[in-house]
Amino acid sequence: MPPLSASLRLTLAGFAALALAMGIGRFAYTPLLPLMLQDRLLSLADGGLIASVHFLGYLTGALVAAKLPLSPQNMMRLSLFGIGVTTLGMGLVENVIIWSVLRWIAGVCSAWILVLVSNFVIRTLANTGHTGGSGAVFSGVGGGILLIGLVCLLFMTAGAGSAAGWIWVGAGSLVTALLLCLTFGAELPSERPVRRRADGEQRAFIWPMIISYGTAGFGYSIPATYLPVMASDIISDPLIFGWSWPLFGLAAFLSTFFAGRLRRRFSGLHIWTISQFIMGAGVLIPVVWPTITGIALSGLMVGGTFMIITMAGMQEAHRVAPAGDVMRHIAALVSAFATGQMLGPVLASSIHTVTGNFDAVLVLTTASLLATTVTLMTARSLR
Repeated sequence: MPPLSASLRLTLAGFAALALAMGIGRFAYTPLLPLMLQDRLLSLADGGLIASVHFLGYLTGALVAAKLPLSPQNMMRLSLFGIGVTTLGMGLVENVIIWSVLRWIAGVCSAWILVLVSNFVIRTLANTGHTGGSGAVFSGVGGGILLIGLVCLLFMTAGAGSAAGWIWVGAGSLVTALLLCLTFGAELPSERPVRRRADGEQRAFIWPMIISYGTAGFGYSIPATYLPVMASDIISDPLIFGWSWPLFGLAAFLSTFFAGRLRRRFSGLHIWTISQFIMGAGVLIPVVWPTITGIALSGLMVGGTFMIITMAGMQEAHRVAPAGDVMRHIAALVSAFATGQMLGPVLASSIHTVTGNFDAVLVLTTASLLATTVTLMTARSLR
């Protein structure tokens, strides 16, 4: 077989890295949470707390990503194996505090991989004339979610416990991490880049963009944490409710390719604005249509927009910032996104404890997303 071209190798490596970082490092918890609840290992409130601690780790990782005394190459290796080890560890212990620590570490590692891929991999593809590869790279998030959703569906239908699920997924993550370490090349520098601080190389943050990005993080995090739980509350058969998360992942996977087509006719800001509105409508659907069909449609709408918004934010960072300042802008966006998604699960579980359902927090989430849709429409400084 002929060797892979450099661009194809990099696209596949970026896809797999984001599949591991997001599909497993960040989102394996979602389809495994119903199993953990079924095994009576934790309460819904504990589950929300662990999810928020995980997102706190994601926020921490984003904040320190540009300041670490590590080369991008070593940072990637540490992050990949960190996700594998912490995922495996979730199945070896039964303690909420230890689980929270493991999920915090996984959050840190997920943020680092996203920052590295968004900066170095996407930049290298763009510099070599393969800008269309960014959609394929970012589709790794949805691909990872789809894969982990199908794997967990298999575990649920087989009657396996949550511990077995974490162990098998963790073992697969470690193998994937090893293969990726052998795949990435010179696009990840072996020396820490020197940040120059000349005034002309920095641009002030565009706060309407950052606030809207953070609201999107808040908006998607509640379905992304509790969608299978909502589905299992309606129908207990895993062969039915278990499909809610794979559908979410399938929508996320396809959305990145669809976004590439939209970019030929619309600006990134317009695409982001429309996606923010659709996400808000999708979050509200389980309130106005509390059926398994409504849950599935919500998953498609939220899953189909959160990656488009993620991509749009990264692309806007590259557009508005000088090359030497892009990583700082990406870190600011990821930090805002992480702050929003950190608040979502713990707020949702707290309101659920009082009201017995998620309706109130879903209405609040929709309102915030629609408000920032208006902000994006009126923020002319972004154009």
